[in-house]
Amino acid sequence: MVASRPGKQRVASGVSQLDRLLGGLFIGDNVVWHDDAGSLASVFCLNFIQASQSQNKPIIYVTFDRSPRNLLEKLGPLAEYPALTILDCFTWGKGAGSEIFLRFYYESRPEWPCRIVRVDEPRQASQVMDALYGIHSSMIGDVRFVFESITGMQELWGGEEHILNFYTHSCPRLYELNTIAYWILEKNAHSSRLRAHINQIAQVAIELSIKRGTTSLTILKAEKRSLDNMHRPFNYWTKDLTVVFEDEKRSSGKIELGLRLKEVRTKRGLSQTELAKLVGVTPSTISQVESNLIYPSLPALVKMAEVLSVEVSSFFQARTDVAKRLVFSATDAIEIKLSDMPEAMIFSKLLTPVDFDAKGEPYLIEIAPEAKLPSHFFIHKGEEIGYVLSGRLQMTVEKAVYKLRAGDVVYLASEMPTNWSNPGPGVAKLLWIKIR
Repeated sequence: MVASRPGKQRVASGVSQLDRLLGGLFIGDNVVWHDDAGSLASVFCLNFIQASQSQNKPIIYVTFDRSPRNLLEKLGPLAEYPALTILDCFTWGKGAGSEIFLRFYYESRPEWPCRIVRVDEPRQASQVMDALYGIHSSMIGDVRFVFESITGMQELWGGEEHILNFYTHSCPRLYELNTIAYWILEKNAHSSRLRAHINQIAQVAIELSIKRGTTSLTILKAEKRSLDNMHRPFNYWTKDLTVVFEDEKRSSGKIELGLRLKEVRTKRGLSQTELAKLVGVTPSTISQVESNLIYPSLPALVKMAEVLSVEVSSFFQARTDVAKRLVFSATDAIEIKLSDMPEAMIFSKLLTPVDFDAKGEPYLIEIAPEAKLPSHFFIHKGEEIGYVLSGRLQMTVEKAVYKLRAGDVVYLASEMPTNWSNPGPGVAKLLWIKIR
């Protein structure tokens, strides 16, 4: 049972099952993530940022643990958002004003995809607060915050009392300012006293744990919500930005519309905004459908299937009849948009239907003559294999440059090429396979 909070607007977190378990996020919520491993909260934060962008909300990301360059790489396409502000408390904090970190500001300014504000005295909590609320005062509407992390603050400020003072002041203020804030802390890095004090002030507290390779989510607190699932662990799995809970995996092949739509959209390489434009709805509508807060109209659902080149039935089943097929024709292949890639320089096709669920995804990739690509084709955690069908290519992995010709095979276990180029006069063609 979930009771809504009177007078407060409900919004999507970007993870549909979390919205159901929690009853959604509400304007004014401070959400504390007790992260057992220090890395589990990241996927929930990225989904929250994506959902906020689809709603055209300003975002402030406060970083104590990552340099701006590192954070931009982590955010990837999500950094390409003008209403995102990164508050850099790292460079003059843990980075100690080192030249290697300051160089980012000297060399990269024209390339910044979003606004970056450096705090020159982040060891002073008052300076961080002045910068934080100074930025906020220039923004309109409900602002979204991500604080990474409370643990980083404590390491920089040198004690729990400083954290308590900062959090005790900021949390109620953010509530009154009609924001939504995510706060991340490493569970085992803090005393039970600090964790209890933080939970007492927060509106929502969630614990993320990992035991024997299985991750679980437990709601510790959900203010002004009547929940039947408090303090009950829910196992979940992640792949890229997709979060799937155990209840969904055990649903006899059935799967939620929102989750399936998100999977197919992501596979096609489309953002929520791009899909919304093609379907003729708002980005907020796509966000709410993917979060299972609303269901689309029948015409909109049919249009989504048409745009994504799938049958309508594939939105309601994890596997369709396509899984039984042994042969796919050329007409089953579909063009895929690759994020952050100049469209004039690269063309990509997924050679199997977009709703075909297999351990390997085969792509035909064509790279234009003299093209230079700024990154790898995919952000993928699994293995990848490529076969050069024709032409010449150069691949850079770390500082090593590899020259490839027709017939060469590329195998990537965990490596990620930093750039590709085609030095030849003709189009270079690759057969590329992503393996789960």
